[in-house]
This record gives sequence, C-alpha cells and structure tokens, in this order.
Amino acid sequence: MLTPTPTRGDTSWFVHDRFGMFIHWGLYALAARHEWVKSREKIDDETYQRYFDHFDPDLYDPRVWARAAREAGMKYVVITTRHHEGFCLWDTHYTAYKAPNTPAKRDLLKPFVEAFRAEGLRIGFYYSLIDWHHPDFPIDIYHPLRDHPNVAELNAGRDIRRYAAYMRNQVRELLTGYGPVDIIWFDFSYPNRTYNGLPGKGRADWESEALLRLVRELAPDIIVNNRLDLPTEFADVHTPEQFQPREWVHVNGEPVVWETCQTFSGSWGYHRDEMTWKSPEQLIQMLINSVACGGNLLMNVGPTARGTFDDRAMAALKVYADWMRLHGRSIYGCTQSEFAAPTDCRLTQNGKRLYLHIFSWPFRHLHLDGMAGRVEYAQLLHDASEVKLLEPGRHSEWSIAETAADTLTLELPVVKPRVTVPVVELFLR
Repeated sequence: MLTPTPTRGDTSWFVHDRFGMFIHWGLYALAARHEWVKSREKIDDETYQRYFDHFDPDLYDPRVWARAAREAGMKYVVITTRHHEGFCLWDTHYTAYKAPNTPAKRDLLKPFVEAFRAEGLRIGFYYSLIDWHHPDFPIDIYHPLRDHPNVAELNAGRDIRRYAAYMRNQVRELLTGYGPVDIIWFDFSYPNRTYNGLPGKGRADWESEALLRLVRELAPDIIVNNRLDLPTEFADVHTPEQFQPREWVHVNGEPVVWETCQTFSGSWGYHRDEMTWKSPEQLIQMLINSVACGGNLLMNVGPTARGTFDDRAMAALKVYADWMRLHGRSIYGCTQSEFAAPTDCRLTQNGKRLYLHIFSWPFRHLHLDGMAGRVEYAQLLHDASEVKLLEPGRHSEWSIAETAADTLTLELPVVKPRVTVPVVELFLR
C-alpha cells in the first residue's frame, strides 16, 4: 500500500470518509441545458439577466438535500458558492449579483451549511476562479464575448488585479461567515490555452500565492485542491475529473491524496434533456474503483431551479443508499489493497479485513492467487453468510484440482445475491 507525502491541510478524515456529494447550483439551472450555457451559447449579460430576474427556488429545503446525502452514505459536501457565471449564493458585500437580490430574497448558503452540518456532513465550498459577469475579468478563450468584434476595446478597461482582490475579499467572507469550512475547491486555471490572441489565465492572474496564503491564515486545517496553477506541493488533494483512474494517482512520480469528481449524467448543472444517466452498476463500481485505487469519489447533483433534486437524481442517490447501508465498511477507512484483485473484481482493505468486490458474478468458484493460508474466515458482507474456503490439497473437487499451491478458492452461490455489487469480506490471518 502507498503512503502519500503528508499534506498541509488535514486530510486524515478525508481519506477515511472516501465519499462526498458535489452540488452545482446557480442561475444556469433555469436554462436547464448545462452549467456552461452562457459560454457555450455566447450569451451576453443583458440576455442572461432573465435567469437572474426569475431565480426563485421556492421549493428549496436543504434539509431534504442533506438527508439524501447522508442516507446515500456521503460524508462531506462541496457546493458551488459561485460558478463561472459569477452568481453568488450568499449575501456577499462585494457584488449585487447574488441570491438576495433575486426573487429568492435571501442568503441560500447559510441554511445549506446548517442543514448539512446537522446531518453530520463536513462542509466544502467550491469557488470559481472564473467570472463571466465581473467587469474586471478579461475576456478570454472561455468568456461568452470571446468572438465579439470589439473584444480588444472591451478588454481595455479591465483590470485583473482588481479582480484578484475581489476574489480574496469573497473568499474571506466564505471562510469567516459560515463556521469551520473543511474544503475549499478552486476551479480552474488554464495558463497555456490561448484564443485569437487572448491569453489564458493562471497563478499570476489569480495571484494564487496571496490567495492561498489568505486561505491558510484563515483556516489552517482546510483542504485545498490543485487548480490554482501552483507547484504540486501546495495542493492537499488532486482532482481528476470525469475520469476513473486505473491505479493510485501519481504526480511527478509520487503518490498523492486524490479524489475524482463525477456526474450522474453528462452535466454538472441541472440539464433537463440530458439522457446519459449512469446505471446502478456504474454508480457503485465508480465508488468501489476509486477506493480500490486509494482515492475518493465526489459525486455530483445538479438541483433544479425550484430548489429540488429531480427524480432521476433521487433514484441515483437511492442506489447508493441501498448499497452503502450494507457495504459501507468496505468503503469507509479502506484504501488500495496490498494484494492483486482477480479478473473482474476490485479489492479494498482496512487492516486485516480485505473486501473483494465482484463486478462480474462467476459460476461457483473464484480463485485468489497467492492467498492460500492467508485467510481465516470469509463471508458475504450484505448478510454475513459464510463463504466456504477451499485450500489447495484440502478438497476433492476435480474441477479445481489444477489450481496452484498458493491459490485460495472461494465457493460462491450459483445465483448472484440481490445486491448491485456483491462483496466478500475476508478476515486475514
């Protein structure tokens, strides 16, 4: 098993809890066709204003969200306090582009934090480094006005230094106005992505060193991700997106604390017509695979503009709830195993307990090479029913007589148990 270099922020709870909820919620929920709709469709501020004017989440009850997260087995949450559109969910003093000035007429972040804390979840704030609404944010490759004929003229009066100061002011509000915050999730840098002579943005633009210094001063134990365009050692957690690693994530040849962020469908924000929703098997296997490779899973929900999780999101959360209720101990406190998994399986391990997650159910026998004599007992985790151990030379079944001397064979039921992914719990000697 691998051990990453100790982090500045406190990741001890993070690598134990393994499973969190990501929430992307903003004005784009009204458009209901992707959180990047303003950029994708090159919508100017005047046209986009209709979403601000009609943002009225009258069914918003964060207690319902928090309960669904807790029942799904999630242990922490990260919410978009501000996404790339620049709209703020809280009552910030530094812009009028905020929830209290919409028909919502209130700070939406405060009750959110209270509700999730009440359910025992740790709190994370996503904060976009990008702001397509701020007058000092220079137009670039992703900005909705990137193809405007007068883009140079529009950029002439914009001052990225004032914008960087604005970000620090808002981050100070977030880290001092809502009690202890466990994660700050910045997004994102692109210093080498140019467009028609418009430069990208990175650490010099965000003044990342000063921003990170402020964060560390205000919240010494907070977890900071890796998207500020700073050297590797400045980040506590690395964040592959919409990607399932095949092994422990390494940066510069060294293992790191990592978390993959994923979506139920193909969009982060609420997308009414997006249909590539993942199957129950995919949802559970993504969580297992992440932990089996030494990482975390941050699974996203995009609430509707009325402030609800739609029925598809609730159904996906129920998949996790049903499976985690019976199999949580194969996830919490677990990490990559020291042993190699059989074909179509994943292993997680917590000390002397080894968890064999079976993605493709075999017929009767499952062979664990190199495990002969190393297991004292085995059981299916969902019901604690014994799984018979067939040690080499101690059984007469001719069908497995050719197994190697160091191979342990598990004798499984012919019929797959009625759980999405069955797990065998092995107690090591």
